[in-house]
Amino acid sequence: MSRPSYPPAQRQDLVETLHGHQVADPFRWLEGRDSADTGAWLAAQDELFHRTVDGLPGRERLRKRLGELLASGSVGSPIWRGERRFFTRRMAEQEHPVLYTVDPDGTERALVDPMALDPDGTTTLDGWQPDKEGRLLSYKVSHGGDEESLLYVMDAATGELVEGPIDRSRYSSIAWLLGGEAYYYVRRLPATEVPAGEDQYHRRVYLHRVGTDPDTDDVLIFGDGREKTNYYGVGVSRDGRWLTISASQGTAPRNDLWIADLTAGPVERPELRVVQEGVDAETGVHVGRDGRAYVFTDLDAPRSRLCVADPAALHKGGWRDLIPQDDEAVLSDFAILDDLDRPLLLAGWTRHAISEITVHDLATGERVGEVPTPGLGSIGGLVERPEGGHEVWFGYTDNVTPSSVLRFDARTGETSLWASAPGTVEVPDLDTRQVTYESLDGTPVRMLVISRPGSTGPRPTILYGYGGFNVPLTPSYSASILAWVEAGGVYAVANLRGGSEEGEEWHRAGMRERKQNVFDDFHAAAERLIADGLTTSEQLAISGGSNGGLLVGAAMTQRPELYRAVVCSAPLLDMVRYEKFGLGQTWNDEYGSADNPEELEWLLSYSPYHHVREGTRYPATLFTVFDSDTRVDPLHARKMCAALQAATASDDPVLLRSEAEVGHSARSVSRSVELMTDTLSFLAAMTGLHLE
Repeated sequence: MSRPSYPPAQRQDLVETLHGHQVADPFRWLEGRDSADTGAWLAAQDELFHRTVDGLPGRERLRKRLGELLASGSVGSPIWRGERRFFTRRMAEQEHPVLYTVDPDGTERALVDPMALDPDGTTTLDGWQPDKEGRLLSYKVSHGGDEESLLYVMDAATGELVEGPIDRSRYSSIAWLLGGEAYYYVRRLPATEVPAGEDQYHRRVYLHRVGTDPDTDDVLIFGDGREKTNYYGVGVSRDGRWLTISASQGTAPRNDLWIADLTAGPVERPELRVVQEGVDAETGVHVGRDGRAYVFTDLDAPRSRLCVADPAALHKGGWRDLIPQDDEAVLSDFAILDDLDRPLLLAGWTRHAISEITVHDLATGERVGEVPTPGLGSIGGLVERPEGGHEVWFGYTDNVTPSSVLRFDARTGETSLWASAPGTVEVPDLDTRQVTYESLDGTPVRMLVISRPGSTGPRPTILYGYGGFNVPLTPSYSASILAWVEAGGVYAVANLRGGSEEGEEWHRAGMRERKQNVFDDFHAAAERLIADGLTTSEQLAISGGSNGGLLVGAAMTQRPELYRAVVCSAPLLDMVRYEKFGLGQTWNDEYGSADNPEELEWLLSYSPYHHVREGTRYPATLFTVFDSDTRVDPLHARKMCAALQAATASDDPVLLRSEAEVGHSARSVSRSVELMTDTLSFLAAMTGLHLE
């Protein structure tokens, strides 16, 4: 492929002095999305992208196969309220999952269908929560990918709208009081009441009575005068007695926690007592049907533990370990089964990114068994009936199994399939193995390597990673992985530091001043794939999105000779100015802040945009960005794309794919197929994988 003719991009002589560092920013003008110059540059980039990618070989066959693999559909675990249950399901022909209810008489009805709300497919269901009686349902939707959730309430029995929309409800949890007449929730202050540019922050906890005006009648409960970047979570126990409020500063891996007895005074003025405040740990409290407080915490236990206590005396000294920390597995979830002669507790774990469930005596925590699961995969949340019982439902998936729901019956000790993905799909045979390799500093890191059985010799390979925000990468059904491997490629997923695969210490080993560990882990994964003869640097592509986009951006600027091609999606790349856009200020505990001299040095040491060097042969690169992304501003990719196009000495293309009316997260199936077709055909062409 000959070197493309790139659209002209003015290089400005803009250099700032920040804490003694001379920081160049030659393409800052591309931060302005609505300027005429940026618009013209984007139009030219779009034309270049389509001219380069639309004619790549094998695209139609790939598009068809991806559609077939996604025709599996999906199904979610049921949420029970009495004899009524709620669940999501996507049929093979549907663009989005639909929220259903099943009435006590067995009648199934759709409650929220995003395509019925918006036939264009740009509306998404962001979250939902039935009240404690199953009579009312709160749900949130957003439009055009902006994630600016609008909150509604409907009558679950009739499907009729009760109230809404309530705006500024992004990331709000809903905590219903008994009777369904009111709930606690989280809402941002209006833009008119906060400093300019801070309308994405300043959340508060309110009490809302159904049917009243949220702008005039809501009661402020909590958050006034606290940090502007705080996120809040609210919960009310099943019996309606206990209110919990959690506060975390941005995405920091710690929270403050309060509890209030709602029977001790008016629900408009709960008397909140501190559970923990100013403690470097994450803790949550669930008050069970037995009246005990179950304290889930990583305090003094980076792989987490479960304690019990009296909810009226939740000081740290009153916690008693029920499920202590495991030396290898990370505790992720639990469920209580108390309609048994011997009440039980189920504990969900991930052991080196693979899920498992153990069974314990509820009173003592003694391990008495385990729950059979289908294979080496990932388990969703453990769901029991809120009024008690002997059954637990949980989601399951692995590399060849679409989402399904399993049911464990504690009376028989058996696990059975409760609901499978509704579509019929044939998946290829895969060989999945977990490899342990050493990073630069000798730390053992694990990686899943997926290929066709019996395949030998170096092959085109995609290495995927994330490495941040305590996010684990665990096995799951993926149309893109299946299509790539079926065509003869190798797909590898590295469990880098910064994730939660090995607990909170693993996370912290890849954040702030230790961020370079993540990139070292990734480079070492690539070197291991090459050393094992699975691929070569000329056949190795890397892929990542969001924080993973930062990962591959750093990887290609640090080791450009190691990689043949890069897909960098919705990335953070200018780490000096990331806090000024989107939700950037909520991430400074993860990365550090350029306002702090020491932390600026951390950021400058790897910020991809600031490490582009003239005359370097950079890998073929495709940036994918989404115009409605309100988390990570597309300006990062625009600036980095211009910098790479100006600097690279390679004939390999540097391209930008921009997409309108979608955001950082959920999207319709058809749009997912088009995005995967573009990215995989690009990587196949660059690495030599034959799709035809």
